[in-house]
Amino acid sequence: MRKKFTSYLLIILVIVTVIRFYIVFTKKDPDIKLGFFSGTSVIQDEPNIRETNQKLTVEVMKGVDVLITTDLFTDYKYGDEIKFSGMLEKPDNFETDQGKTFDYINYLKKDGIYFLMKNPRIEILSRGHGNFLKSILFSAKEKFLEKMNRAIPEPESLLMGGLILGEKSSFSQALRQSFVNTGTIHIVALSGYNVTIVAEWIMKIFGAISFVPKNFGIGIGIFSIILFVLMTGGSSTAIRAGIMAVLALYARATGRNYDAGRALVFAGIIMILINPLLLVYDVSFQLSFLATIAVIFLSPKLEQYFYFIKWAWLRDIVCVTFSAYVFVTPFILYQMGNLSVVALPANILILPFIPLTMILGFVTGFFGLIFFLLAIPFGYISYAFLHYELGTIAFFSHLPFASFAIPNFPLVLVVLIYLFFFYKLFWKSLKKRFINKKDL
Repeated sequence: MRKKFTSYLLIILVIVTVIRFYIVFTKKDPDIKLGFFSGTSVIQDEPNIRETNQKLTVEVMKGVDVLITTDLFTDYKYGDEIKFSGMLEKPDNFETDQGKTFDYINYLKKDGIYFLMKNPRIEILSRGHGNFLKSILFSAKEKFLEKMNRAIPEPESLLMGGLILGEKSSFSQALRQSFVNTGTIHIVALSGYNVTIVAEWIMKIFGAISFVPKNFGIGIGIFSIILFVLMTGGSSTAIRAGIMAVLALYARATGRNYDAGRALVFAGIIMILINPLLLVYDVSFQLSFLATIAVIFLSPKLEQYFYFIKWAWLRDIVCVTFSAYVFVTPFILYQMGNLSVVALPANILILPFIPLTMILGFVTGFFGLIFFLLAIPFGYISYAFLHYELGTIAFFSHLPFASFAIPNFPLVLVVLIYLFFFYKLFWKSLKKRFINKKDL
């Protein structure tokens, strides 16, 4: 009876999602006259600080935001009420270094951003108009990063900020490209791939202690995900990655693959129901979904092929990394046109140290908030791990064969590859269930 109810609920959700999907995609873009525009609004999100500028998101009408690009000299905050005036324009798509056309228009649209304004005149009218909880989280994050960066020098501090808070806006283009070439960009992105692997290893650490109950280790893993999400300010990307990671942890801890798969579908449907544009235009959502499928379903099936690795902890991380890498590679080739040949060895050499590095980063920032001298020794230890990780990435990225650009990877081939993956993963179980029902 419970399974029937779940199935009916799933069908209803799918139907409602399809209807909402149609409504959103047929909705016309807002009709606002381009050219000179002047208005007053509140900064809707944390300023996105880049190498040479910062970007502010402001609302000009309900559900319609403008992305403002301005200089680095003024300290803008979430919740600031500003008066701005400048030239309002629409975004344009552009070509990436790999020769792919990046759909910048719809990338912004999924977040409700329809217009751009470059270097307008801005005047701060007042502060503190944002959501109370969000303001506290962003303030805590800012102070945390400030103390942590005092204890850890650059560029190591940039990597730490990316690891524990998803902060990569201050990366130089060269450093960012090194992550892309080595297939390690996920460690500084709020994706299910990163969060799941990190949380799993935290769970493994506690699970390896004989006197610690298994459920306690699982709880610590889930708690680490919640802490991660809160420290990033509770953004939609972080929440999505957190949901994916919790589902993957629960599945691998309990072995309830089919139930976890159904829960994963439910989570995906709910997120698409809230924002249908995620399904088509949010690469992070798509990668999170694929990587989580790999961790839940593919990793257990591949484990038997890695028994030649003597140490169980290393075998597990190789298996999980290999599964996620294999499963997301066709999608990355189609979306980004970049194939990293060194991704697997680079990830295997780096990922075992990521959980400990993250813990050290949290401890460094936490002690820095309490009494800075306590943070200094943890900062030195963190620096050693971060220096090794950056050195490994630099070594692999400078190899002449590290990555290749494949700008025109065919969509048909991607579909065929994933049909093969899903056939190998799910066909036997689906066929068995169908036969059993037929016999009944």
